[in-house]
Amino acid sequence: MIRNYFKIAIRNFRNNKAYTLINVIGLTLGLACCVLVFFTVRYELSFDAHHKDIGQVYRLLRYTKERGDKGLATGIPLPVLDALKNDFPALKNQIACTYALKGTLVTVEQEGNKKKFDEDYYAIAFVGPEYFRLLNYEWIKGSPEASLTNPGSVVLSEKQAERYFGKADPMGKTIRINNQKDFVVSGLIADPPATTNFPFTTLISFSSLKDYGAYTNWDDWASSYGGGQMYVKLPQSMNQADFEKQLTGFNKKYYDAKAAAETSFILQAVNDIHFDNRTSNYAGRTISKGMIWTMVLVGSFILIAACVNFVNLATAQAIRRSREVGVRKVLGSTRFQLLRQYFSETAFITVLSVLLALIASQLALPYVASVLNIPAQGVMFISDPVVLAFMFALVVITTILAGFYPAMVLSGFQPILALKGKVKTGGSGQAHLRRSLIVLQFTISQVVLIGTVIAYNQMQYFQTMDLGFEKDEIVNITIPESDFAKMESLKSRLASETGIRSMSQSQFTPMSQSNWQTGFKYENDTEFLNFEIVMRPADTAYVHTYGMEMAAGRMYLPSDSIREYVVNEAFVKAMGMKRPQEIIGKRMAIGGSDYKFPIVGVIKNFNTYSLHREIIPCVMTTLKGNYSKMGIKLSAHSDKNLLSRIEKVWSSVYPDYLFKYTFYDETLNSYYSKEEKLFSLFRILAGIAVFIGCLGLYGVVAFMVESRTKEMGIRKAIGATAFNIFGLFSIDFVKLVVIALVIASPVAWYGMSQWLQDFTYRISISWWMFAVTGIVVIFIALITISFQSVKAALMNPVKALRSE
Repeated sequence: MIRNYFKIAIRNFRNNKAYTLINVIGLTLGLACCVLVFFTVRYELSFDAHHKDIGQVYRLLRYTKERGDKGLATGIPLPVLDALKNDFPALKNQIACTYALKGTLVTVEQEGNKKKFDEDYYAIAFVGPEYFRLLNYEWIKGSPEASLTNPGSVVLSEKQAERYFGKADPMGKTIRINNQKDFVVSGLIADPPATTNFPFTTLISFSSLKDYGAYTNWDDWASSYGGGQMYVKLPQSMNQADFEKQLTGFNKKYYDAKAAAETSFILQAVNDIHFDNRTSNYAGRTISKGMIWTMVLVGSFILIAACVNFVNLATAQAIRRSREVGVRKVLGSTRFQLLRQYFSETAFITVLSVLLALIASQLALPYVASVLNIPAQGVMFISDPVVLAFMFALVVITTILAGFYPAMVLSGFQPILALKGKVKTGGSGQAHLRRSLIVLQFTISQVVLIGTVIAYNQMQYFQTMDLGFEKDEIVNITIPESDFAKMESLKSRLASETGIRSMSQSQFTPMSQSNWQTGFKYENDTEFLNFEIVMRPADTAYVHTYGMEMAAGRMYLPSDSIREYVVNEAFVKAMGMKRPQEIIGKRMAIGGSDYKFPIVGVIKNFNTYSLHREIIPCVMTTLKGNYSKMGIKLSAHSDKNLLSRIEKVWSSVYPDYLFKYTFYDETLNSYYSKEEKLFSLFRILAGIAVFIGCLGLYGVVAFMVESRTKEMGIRKAIGATAFNIFGLFSIDFVKLVVIALVIASPVAWYGMSQWLQDFTYRISISWWMFAVTGIVVIFIALITISFQSVKAALMNPVKALRSE
């Protein structure tokens, strides 16, 4: 019986090659999208799931109430660590600080030669033995207690050890960090998986941090560094709410009443870090659960759209198979047997499409992986039982979705009517169903397409918005040492290079992902004010190099240390003043210092963070010991070899370091890579959804042309023109596309309005975005319809009237 079903299926596929091809292509695309979405979602949901008891581990966050969700800071002042261990002795060994370094130079000796390695942000971190009580690592050599207790010790991951020392045993060997301090390898751990928010490959004993030098003061309760984070593992007898209540008392104990009322410490579950867009993490990557569910929904919708094609074409072709049904029923076939036959045909096409979808998804995976920032290797395991179960479920679900209604229709034909060829598929409930399914397809297509148009306009807005500074033709290079003589030597030697308009040394660029936030004391206040400021230590050429403008007063005078301040307009507003001039001459002290210096100028507002956040109070001052960047403004038509000459000068001043440079405009564009990738994903999905819809539309129109051949012949015989015939077919389907646009518009508006809420600076959703989408889809639909409708319009009426 099954063999017979298979033969009949092959025969039907041969006789209807065009329809079979449309179904296979549509299902393959839909299933490929589902497969890629499955692997992506599975990857995203597996972050840090390999750690035992991860549900009991939390990250400490500092929360500023008046700033809402934007007031969450991951950096915790360093004195908090000892205070927590002192005040919560029962948790002393369950509290850990991870102090990760930013871009770091590692020097090792290989066969008598010194090799230098430029490590990524947060690849290297200072941790103590308690860190391994919170998170699980596989130790190959050494142990947390023996390897990371003593100062000067370091533990490497397998790949990192091989990178530094090749196949040699790394134990006992030495690495040098930032040309400052040597560390001896005392342990070896397995490589962390890609799905972790703790991608450390080099772990240094936390007891070495004071000697190495932290970015902030160990006695400063006001300042923090984003890479210095604290974690706690709570016992099962204590929940998050209970510990946060105790942290309220802790906060009041160590901060004055005003500061304690405005800021607090809260907990964030580690298994939520990957899904919380409000905070950053060491992996530098987050994805909201809303985004994950959006991907699932879009993938499901595209599969549904492909199944709609199958249903449309199968019901449209039902009249062709009516005689077959009649014969089978006359010969004794039951409805159940017919259902089984048609389901087996659907399953055959589905299995074929799944196999093709697996091939297509494997080919597309490298591109999709680059768009979604996931590793292309090691994501898809066909032999994985979970993957096999998913593929089986996909075949079953698709077979039911695509095959149920057509099988019910075909198996329900009356044998007498079927044999006489009097079964009808038009002008009845089936025709209404086909129209409804076409509307569903194009609703899905237009929702995704509208989202793409809105995302594109938001990205364009990012590119054109006035940031309060210049970003073009500026190159940023690193200053690896706080050696004043070398800094001046570099600056003076570069000044003689033609093509350089200006230079500035600073700790941060105007807009930066790395920021120093600190408290401050104002005028006669002896306590910190209830909000923090963001610092921009820089020399006096900073304003000119980055094209910034003064609103009042003057720039501070040259100095190696703090002598004067310049604040931004947001600072003036936060202090309750209406005019920038009012703050000139006021005095303030930053961080843990009590030495107050005057404010001599006000600079016009500029964005210190990405456009996801509003402009906050900013303070600029001279602090030469903190300068780590040099911004170089190039001439518009500078020599193409200028960068090579800059590198040569830099390398002569800092021969022990690796030269690194970035173009500032490219750096700023990278801040919105997540949105760019989302836009790319939307664009791909929109194209697939529209293509699948057009495939189905083409098939349905082809069937209608075939089933209405005589009607077209009669119409032409009584004087209808080719344009009339084209319009007859086109107008009905254009109406369906317009109805789909009406349904899709509010859905897309709501979804994209929620997405835009993530941006402080965002576009307004305008009516023309929906109109453009509708016009584009109508145009594509008309092109799709035209292939068959023009053929009908040009048909010879004599041949049409002779057709059966």
